[in-house]
Amino acid sequence: MRTIGIVTEYNPFHSGHAGQIAALREAFGPHCAMVCAMSGNWVQRGQAALADKWTRAKLALEGGADLVLEIPTLWAVASAETFARGGVGVLAATGVVDTLSFGSEAGTLEPLEQAAQVLHTAPWQQALHQELDQGLSFPAARQRAAAALLGQQAAQCLSQPNNNLGVEYLLAIQALGASLTPHTLPRVGAGHDQAPAPGQEHASASWLRRRILAEEPDALFPYLSPQAESRLREDPASLSFCTRGVLARLRTMEEEDFAQLPDSGEGLSHRLYAAVQAAQDLPDLYARVQTKRYPLARVRRLVLWAFLGLTAQDRPAALPYLRVLGFSGRGQALLRQMKTTAALPVLVKPAHAARLDPEGQRVFALEARCTALYDLCRRDFGRSPGPNEYTENPVRL
Repeated sequence: MRTIGIVTEYNPFHSGHAGQIAALREAFGPHCAMVCAMSGNWVQRGQAALADKWTRAKLALEGGADLVLEIPTLWAVASAETFARGGVGVLAATGVVDTLSFGSEAGTLEPLEQAAQVLHTAPWQQALHQELDQGLSFPAARQRAAAALLGQQAAQCLSQPNNNLGVEYLLAIQALGASLTPHTLPRVGAGHDQAPAPGQEHASASWLRRRILAEEPDALFPYLSPQAESRLREDPASLSFCTRGVLARLRTMEEEDFAQLPDSGEGLSHRLYAAVQAAQDLPDLYARVQTKRYPLARVRRLVLWAFLGLTAQDRPAALPYLRVLGFSGRGQALLRQMKTTAALPVLVKPAHAARLDPEGQRVFALEARCTALYDLCRRDFGRSPGPNEYTENPVRL
């Protein structure tokens, strides 16, 4: 039986994600297993996930996934390179996943593999620094440096977000020496951050989030099932619901504290420190810091890391454990296999964290703090307690 791995956020799980799983079962057989490495309560764009990680794991299981494992926040809220290494690292460490599948605008591996061959080579590094010295943002400099080595047409794939992430998955497989066969599917439906066109089969996750957070009453079927939509609307989360808490935390920090954040070099920490003193809300803060060289996503991640009280030194060189968020009957069979195949400790219950080495316990404690702060970002915070890292068990389907 083939076991397919997917690196994802499922923020939220929608018809496009269900379509990917269905397409994989059509390609690899109806009995293949689906293992998802999923971001926890905080996601790569520097935001709170719309729903907590256990709710999103349950929606994924109902949509066809078999086993959902967490990408810890220290890897999930990071650059594409670090995010990819975290997700691929989770899947590789299971010892049961043999294939890594991802969606891409290219829909074929060849252009992504060509780009991966030149990225992070010495000539590319030299070209990249030359482009960065001209004041370009990292994504733009990255593509132009690749174009200098591959040609404009071959490097064009790096201008699209899912292609970019796909290249990082390929690089992560190589860097980690993972025994995973890459497999890509064409990304279909609305583009990244775009509304669906009339008759379009799938909406983008960002469009769905905006509709739910704005409390727009129109039903989101067929992009979300009525049951999923009801759960997501019940108590959504957003960093904006905790604006004063975020600003209060950041205004207690000194400039040297901002310099300890990841990817805060090139004068960005000074710019962020100055902006924090005057910003009236989060969009205002982002706008004061963002420039052509400092993309919005990078700025949002820095703000989130500061709010969570995390530093670049908090992320260890390697993942310390595998945290199970949910599983089906087939997933339970995989967990039994992982007792002998997993390269890392597998935490099925929160109590298992006590068995970790000191480094693993430190990372788990940081994750618990991130979950406690996520609770503050729920729209209905205070009405009922949110899930607790030390007491919440995996979802079973």
